[in-house]
Amino acid sequence: MAAVRVSSRSGLPSLLVYLGIGVAIGQDGIGVSFDDVGLTQVIGYAALVVILAEGGLGTKWHEIKPALPAAAVLSTFGVAVSVGVTATAAHYLAGVDWRQSLIIGAVVSSTDAAAVFSVLRNVPLPARLTGVLEAESGFNDAPVVILVVAFSAAGPVEHWYLLLGKIALELAIGAAVGLAIGFLGAYGMRHVALPASGLYPIAVMAIATIAYAGGALAHGSGFLAVYLAALILGNARLPHWPATRGFAEGLGWIAQIGMFVLLGLLVTPHELGDDIVPALVVGLVLTMIARPVSVFLSTAPFRTPWREKALLSWAGLRGAVPIVLATIPMVAAVPESRRIFNIVFVLVIVYTLVQGPTLPWLARRLDLGETEALDLGIESAPLERLRGHLLSVSVPEGSKMHGVEVSELRLPAGSAVTLVVREGKSFVPAPSTVLRYGDELLVVATDPVRDAAEKRLRAVGEGGKLAGWLGTASGSTEGPASGPAGARGRTKGGAGATGKRKSGGTGASEAEAPGGGASRSGADASGKSADPTGRTDPAGKSGASGKTGTQGKGVRKRAAGMVGKK
Repeated sequence: MAAVRVSSRSGLPSLLVYLGIGVAIGQDGIGVSFDDVGLTQVIGYAALVVILAEGGLGTKWHEIKPALPAAAVLSTFGVAVSVGVTATAAHYLAGVDWRQSLIIGAVVSSTDAAAVFSVLRNVPLPARLTGVLEAESGFNDAPVVILVVAFSAAGPVEHWYLLLGKIALELAIGAAVGLAIGFLGAYGMRHVALPASGLYPIAVMAIATIAYAGGALAHGSGFLAVYLAALILGNARLPHWPATRGFAEGLGWIAQIGMFVLLGLLVTPHELGDDIVPALVVGLVLTMIARPVSVFLSTAPFRTPWREKALLSWAGLRGAVPIVLATIPMVAAVPESRRIFNIVFVLVIVYTLVQGPTLPWLARRLDLGETEALDLGIESAPLERLRGHLLSVSVPEGSKMHGVEVSELRLPAGSAVTLVVREGKSFVPAPSTVLRYGDELLVVATDPVRDAAEKRLRAVGEGGKLAGWLGTASGSTEGPASGPAGARGRTKGGAGATGKRKSGGTGASEAEAPGGGASRSGADASGKSADPTGRTDPAGKSGASGKTGTQGKGVRKRAAGMVGKK
């Protein structure tokens, strides 16, 4: 617990703290002797699966979608450029054999998912940059693993075009398996009610693990498969999602702690002396030349501003992944593989110390810091026997749901806000109740409108009460139906926002009260009838004037009581 607090407060990836614990316990510390490289690699791979799954579950699709092309190029072409530059420096500047140089170049060209996820989520970067870095860290493990295994194999390395074809094939298989299992798993989780809420988090992590196993068995990239499957599950809005997210984060922390401590046990500090200078030289070339060159070349087709390129270059954080990959040549008995491991270990430690804490400072200097409103926290609990759902909604600081009346949510027919918890006190809201930051809402929705209700809530949280009227957020240009069952209406020009009716060539009423849905009684936001007599005609036209428009003339008339009321 102390290590977690130190790493989160200092801005350092937790890698350093846990590696330090492992080193302190190891041979040069307390004296625990551990040299099982094979076991370390197996546990490292298992921990990596959990970390990638946790990262995919926490990645928002709307942030990562625009970043996919750039991330894909960085994860393939960018990796190739970085490997070439770093391997050349290791050979000519550090005096390392060509085979070992290629292995070192491949190992350190992978950004670490755990380091990226832990650091970037505490740094207020624009969503497009966060999306590129998170997607890159999730994607580039797959080609790097293939390269390290190929360079560590006995005998000469395959022709480069055969190696590229193998990488492309494994990535394609892994992507196909991950997408298939992710979509099938999400469909099953949303349509099969489990007997206990505690089973949902376990089921989600099991599906992610199955994706890795399926990808590996199909001779594809299991790491890419697990990340894509988790990405789909994380954006499918599954039942009991906050509990699932918390469970995944807890497993991710356990995986990081176990993996880093084990890697710290594996290293022998007194053997690192001769490899410190080569590690610093290779790391300097990697950080100041190889990474920037790969970023600038990879992002050239996307017209990325130079400030963003500079930040992407500095944010290529290394962590446990390169150290885990450095065990591959040790298991394969590559000559001088222990030296490779030591160089990678020193490089990762030193440059993580430099890059991690300075990343927020660089973002501020480049004027790339950004504070965004938090997404609504929505938890769904299925009610199988009642054919409905309970949605627990939290209104975070910065949400545009603040100041919106309950009636202005315009939830679809079949859903309603039934309870509000504010400052520890709960009450049943009225249509005119104004929502505030920190409120927790209990929304009841029937099965057919569950998705529409959640979509509408998120739209209001992102775009305010006019979301949908103006095409903002995730709303559409047509306001959702709400109010009495069967009521329907379309909004044009934001008419419903002011309680006005718009009429035109058809003479039909095309209005929607602020509370949502076409009001059959011409009611305003307070629920009072616009017609003094209270009468309505079958077409839903106001009884106050009989018609709201004149055929073919586009004349506007306002129903009595509709103007100026809310």
